[in-house]
Amino acid sequence: MHSHDDSRISLIFVDENATIALAQRLAAQLKPGMVIYLHGDLGAGKTTLVRGVLNALGYTGRVKSPTYTLIEPYHISGLDLRHFDLYRLHDEEEWEAAGFRDEFDGHNIFFIEWPEKAQGLIPQADVEIIFEILTQGRKVEIHANTEMGRQCLEQL
Repeated sequence: MHSHDDSRISLIFVDENATIALAQRLAAQLKPGMVIYLHGDLGAGKTTLVRGVLNALGYTGRVKSPTYTLIEPYHISGLDLRHFDLYRLHDEEEWEAAGFRDEFDGHNIFFIEWPEKAQGLIPQADVEIIFEILTQGRKVEIHANTEMGRQCLEQL
């Protein structure tokens, strides 16, 4: 099932393999500076997607959500990726103190879980991926908010 307009894709995933397949297609479209927000409850597939992207780029290490460190940096295939999990971010002071603002240098690629915790502190998403847990599988919506995001979706 696949509805498509310029800036939105809606998918139904039956299993984790579908998330990995999307991750592989997404990995091929990443551009420096791209910001991707990941929305969804715990266990919805956000980290699975990031792991799939990293694996597709050739990363073989363990990928776990940076729940306590808030950020996990990766350098793979000539790309600099930053995986943020902001679930435990308390406030703007913590954000500033950690120096996270400096990460947004137009070069790093971001996957940000729980972006709403840092509203106003992080750049707009080029692409937002919303995972919804269904009785069977997942509903996944992908939204493009920028020209870069739309180009990414067109190629998916």
